[in-house]
Formats: sequence, C-alpha cells, structure tokens
Amino acid sequence: MNFTALCTVVAVMRILPNRSQFFRYDSVTLSCADDKNSSDWRVKRNVNNSKSKECSSTWGKRSGSHCSIDAVYPFDSGQYWCESATGACSEGINVTVTDGPVILESPVLPVTEGDAVILRCILNEASSSNLTQFYKDGRLIGSSSAGVITILDVSKSDEGLYKCDVTGAGGSPESWLSVRGSKPESFRSHPTYVLLPVVAACLLFASVMLLYLWRNLKGQPCFL
Repeated sequence: MNFTALCTVVAVMRILPNRSQFFRYDSVTLSCADDKNSSDWRVKRNVNNSKSKECSSTWGKRSGSHCSIDAVYPFDSGQYWCESATGACSEGINVTVTDGPVILESPVLPVTEGDAVILRCILNEASSSNLTQFYKDGRLIGSSSAGVITILDVSKSDEGLYKCDVTGAGGSPESWLSVRGSKPESFRSHPTYVLLPVVAACLLFASVMLLYLWRNLKGQPCFL
C-alpha cells in the first residue's frame, strides 16, 4: 500500500547511503527537505503492513527533520516517507534489509528519461568470483566483471524490477526503477531555434563589413 498517495507531495526524502537495499547492521539516515528548508517534517514509516509510526526511540533517533537508525534489521524493511503537520508529504522510499550476501545499488528516486542510470552490485563479503549478471523483470540484460552496468539514455521502457546475481555468492533482492517523462520538446528546443538565426545574421553582417574594409584599403571599388 502506498501511504503517500493521498497527500500533497512538496518535500523530498533523502537517504544515506543513497540506496534502498541494505545489509543487516548497516547504519541508515533519512532526512526531509523542501524549498523553504523547513524543519517542520517528520520521518514516518510503515513496516509489515502495520500502522504508520513516526521516527522515535522505538526504532530511530530523531533530530529535527532527520532520523538515524544505528543498525537496521530485516524487520525494518518497508516504506519510509516525510510528512508534515499540515498533511503534506514526500514520495515514499521502499527500503529492503536483507540477511543475504548481495544487494543492488540503484536510484532511490525516479529518474528522468534521457538520464544515464548506474546499477551496482555490492557484496557483504569478498568473493572469488568476478562475474555479475543483471536482470530486469527476471530477464538477463547484461553481465559485468566489475559488478557495474550503465543504462544510457534511459526511457520508460526501462522501468521495472532489477536485481543482480554474483556467481558463487548469490543474488540481491529486487528494486523498482521508476522513470519519469522528459521535459517537453518545445521547452528544450526553442532556445536553439531562436539563437541560430541570430548568430547566422551576425556572421553574415561581419563578413560583409570585413569585405568592405578590405576593398577600401586596397583602393578597389566594392560592389555589394
């Protein structure tokens, strides 16, 4: 269930480290920010489909609009978001904490069409294997000996569930990659269409003036 579907989204939630998957005992910090740098935000969460709870001593340490968790456990998996007293909120982040040996590092917030997206496989312990395979919606999309692949010029068709698998070590949980539409073509193209004719006219004028001056210096008539 999306607990932020009925509120006005005006804030952004940040999470450090900047990923949505974590190993058991990792430290995690969540924070809220808006255009006014207001501190009137509270980090909330819902785990195991229970009632949403605000960051407090029962599961985190609150400092203003920040919430830190010294060590996360699998039962900390769930949806986290920011919420204000007036009912405004941020988009939610689905956090997954695993006891497994592998996690996937991928964009936490939605990316924009045309961006480059980096997917990185992280191991909890060193492995003798160097081969990492990446999957989208259960289908193999690429392999890497470095544990990293890049999706260039991402589009809506790249939206889906991603995971990685390291030979001999195991696989990561799945993470959803969300892709937003790009800015309207008219918005991005108008400056180009306006500037090119202006530049061309200036170059033509400069060329004519240079030709006129050169002809006069040579004492020759100039025909324009």
